[in-house]
Amino acid sequence: MTKCENIGKVCVLFALLFVSPAVAQVKKLNTFSIASTKELKDFFKYTPDRIPLVCGHRGGAQELYPENSIAGLEYILSKIPAFFEVDPRLTKDSVAVILHDATLDRTTNGKGKLSNHTWEEIKKLKLKDKDGKLTNYGVHTLDEMLQWTKGKTILMIDKKDVPLEQLYKIIKRNKAESSVLISAYEPAEAAFYYGKDKNLMFEVFVSNEERLKAYEDIGVPNENMVAYVGQPKKKSFYELMHRKGMMVFVYTAKVMEKEKDEAIRLQSYKNTIKGGADILLSDRALEAYESIREFAPLKSVKSKFIRSNL
Repeated sequence: MTKCENIGKVCVLFALLFVSPAVAQVKKLNTFSIASTKELKDFFKYTPDRIPLVCGHRGGAQELYPENSIAGLEYILSKIPAFFEVDPRLTKDSVAVILHDATLDRTTNGKGKLSNHTWEEIKKLKLKDKDGKLTNYGVHTLDEMLQWTKGKTILMIDKKDVPLEQLYKIIKRNKAESSVLISAYEPAEAAFYYGKDKNLMFEVFVSNEERLKAYEDIGVPNENMVAYVGQPKKKSFYELMHRKGMMVFVYTAKVMEKEKDEAIRLQSYKNTIKGGADILLSDRALEAYESIREFAPLKSVKSKFIRSNL
């Protein structure tokens, strides 16, 4: 064996020993196979044979894994097919990082406002799990998470304090258009992004028919939107969204997931899907998925987009 070959083997061993846990632990994942914005639109277009979906709120935090972490996303994908809502915020030097709170205290071993710290300072911190225990996982940049997501899942990017123009540029430089839903809580926000790129898709807050009309009036097509309605609505409202080709999100964490009785929670998930919703935005992604998988049809045009190891 040559000296060069020996050096190469040492480098590989070093990389295996010191690579981060999120990368080192190779798992067989349940993934979404979506290669273009057209396929993303087809995936989220409502069809009567749609497959109910789960979106992990704040990256779907589970035991041992912190919220908004690649390790947490990977763990959930090793169990179920899912996509994830994540929360980008800016550091003092305007680096977009994934952190829900404006302060560091709850989710990291840092203190004070995120905006008072540079990225060099933030990347030295460790994330806490949902019980407040410190983990070995660090804070991610939005760029890092977008690159990891490609070919695996979809990120729903919530609106925090990242300016619209900056968020758009981050998505474009990562060529992540086919793996993101952009949260647009006001029609003007959707109009901004749509004016830049008519293939981008949005999660829009439409709590009533008037709100939906406001988005339509600015020219954003229904095929570019997924409807977020907050808490469960009447079936007639879901049917209106469905006639327009839009799937519907319901947020399960705010009310039903605060219920301590597991049996009641499970029935609530079922009732929400039976009532006409299509996607559960959940803090308990694994639990929610297991409760609603019975509603997936045996055959669906959506199946081609899901690579499941279940």
